[in-house]
Parts: sequence; structure tokens; C-alpha cells
Amino acid sequence: MPDPKTPAEQSPAHDPAQQTLAEADAVALEVRALYERIEQRVLQRTWTLPEFAVGFTKDAAYVGRLVLAAERTWGIDGDVDAELKHKLAECLWWLFALADKRDVDLPVAYADTRRKIGGGLRG
Repeated sequence: MPDPKTPAEQSPAHDPAQQTLAEADAVALEVRALYERIEQRVLQRTWTLPEFAVGFTKDAAYVGRLVLAAERTWGIDGDVDAELKHKLAECLWWLFALADKRDVDLPVAYADTRRKIGGGLRG
């Protein structure tokens, strides 16, 4: 039986703790391509940019509720810590996918922004 993992997942750098932002971006886009095949089959089209934005904001808002739940100010059933980790990672995936839709190299944009902010904070 063939290995069901994508080429990026088969690489030695697939250990999530060892992945660079660029490698994580590549894996995220491979997953996005799999979703697009499902969307084509079910919807006869892929999601639009506004649909992406709504999906992301829904998950990002849920992160807020999970943070409240972790602080015991909002009730949520289940393992709050596990769900928070999952949703934070899912939001990162959404950012990679949204950036790709807008032709933004997110790893480069992140590095540039981090450099600008860091320089401004250092004075």
C-alpha cells in the first residue's frame, strides 16, 4: 500500500517542532489542494476569498472563547487545552491559505514585519 503522506510530510523536516515557517506553509498548501478537490466534487467550484475570510474569522473567534474557557470565564465542554492547540494551529493554516490566495509569501511577510517591529521597539 502506498504511503498516504504528502511529499512534504515524508521529508525529514516534517517533524512539526523542526519545520520552518516556509516548510509549514508548503504542507498547509498541500492540504489546501486536497480540500479543493473535495470542494470541486461537492460544490463544483472552490471556495471564494470571502468564504475563506469567514471560515478564518469563525475559527479565530472560537480561539477567543477557548482562551476565556481556559481562564474559566466561559464554559466549554471537553478538553479546552487540546481544543485551543487545535484551533490555533487551524488558524495558522487559514493564514497560509489566505496568503496564498492573495499571492502573499507569508513567511517572507512575517520575517519583514518582525524585523520592522523589532527595529522600532529597539529604537
